[in-house]
Amino acid sequence: MNGQGTPEAPETPETPGEWCGWREATERALYGPDGFYTRPGGPGPAGHFRTSVHVSPLYAGAVATLLRRVDSALGHPDELALVDVGAGRGELLTGVLAVLPDAVSARLRPYAVERAARPEDLDPRIDWRAELPAPGTLTGLLFANEWLDNVPVDVVETDADGVPRRVLVRADGTERLGEPVDGADAEWLRRWWTPPLAPPPGAVPYTPGSGPHDGGSGPYDAGSGPYDETSGAQPPHTVPPGPTLASPDQVPVPSPGLRAEIGRPRDAAWARAVRSLRAGLAVAADYAHDLADRPLFGTLTGFREGREVHPVPDGSCDITAHVALDACAGPSAELLTQRAALHALGVSGRRPPLALASTDPAGYVRALGSAGAAAELTDPAGLGGFGWLLEPVGSACAGLLKS
Repeated sequence: MNGQGTPEAPETPETPGEWCGWREATERALYGPDGFYTRPGGPGPAGHFRTSVHVSPLYAGAVATLLRRVDSALGHPDELALVDVGAGRGELLTGVLAVLPDAVSARLRPYAVERAARPEDLDPRIDWRAELPAPGTLTGLLFANEWLDNVPVDVVETDADGVPRRVLVRADGTERLGEPVDGADAEWLRRWWTPPLAPPPGAVPYTPGSGPHDGGSGPYDAGSGPYDETSGAQPPHTVPPGPTLASPDQVPVPSPGLRAEIGRPRDAAWARAVRSLRAGLAVAADYAHDLADRPLFGTLTGFREGREVHPVPDGSCDITAHVALDACAGPSAELLTQRAALHALGVSGRRPPLALASTDPAGYVRALGSAGAAAELTDPAGLGGFGWLLEPVGSACAGLLKS
């Protein structure tokens, strides 16, 4: 997927539809009247991809453990909320309700926040709604598993001159470059994306010949290093040391073809979710990247029927992108890997002792299966590498996953 077109790209019969930004196109494709998530009678997320919730009941069990810690930290309130944001078909809430002790479930008020219709066979205790509860109304745990990656965002790409431009798209997935990024979106890129796709206001672009590193001697100069498309070198995940500039105002010109997703809508969505709590803990679990390891070419992609596919905003596939969780985080937030978080909640992939196979063969098989599921959930090269953002509201729920 590459937007290396021009703003003047002609319309043709092969590329029908109107041009718009990826945020608008994704909103319509996922959540419109016939959207991927809202289409009546659809299979739901589980029919197209496998999240941690679908891997094993161990995940719901870990969330239940965290909920009990929140309950204890809050002094066992008369009404304890559990809010599942991006609830799919209610699988996580169903799993948590199945393992909670009566003393907790009797006080629990479970909320499913999901724009799809309520499943017919869902537990009647679950309050199903399309919007988050009002700000400051709940006490308990808010959990968002793979929700933020589906909050639509705009995509930008640097043009031939290194200028970041909005990527416009049609319903068939055809792209072209639009206007340069400006305003708050440009500021977000400067603050939260590495390498910077938007130089500071008033900066003088660095070009060969303007400083001590003339004519191809620095990492941003043609033919000299990892950003040279003809060198065959693999671009790094972090920016190499820049050239020594003739003036402090000079900055390297971004290379053509770099892409990024502007995460401001996700920052706002997460802040709104956290505000629904009066006291408690908000958790987002998602595939993520941080400031030191932003992908040079973005992460926008699609999923359909268990396969990664080209992202086409026509409602036929999920459209998703990794989350800059560090940009979402508030000042008191903690960032962990899923592996570390689940280990702190008692989920480990440790195999059962072999002696159990002799004394309790059925128990050994069950324990072995559980260990395999735990290993999948905590695999650092897979689900275990997901990010967990924990944001306490009030001081009582700070540090609940620290050993």
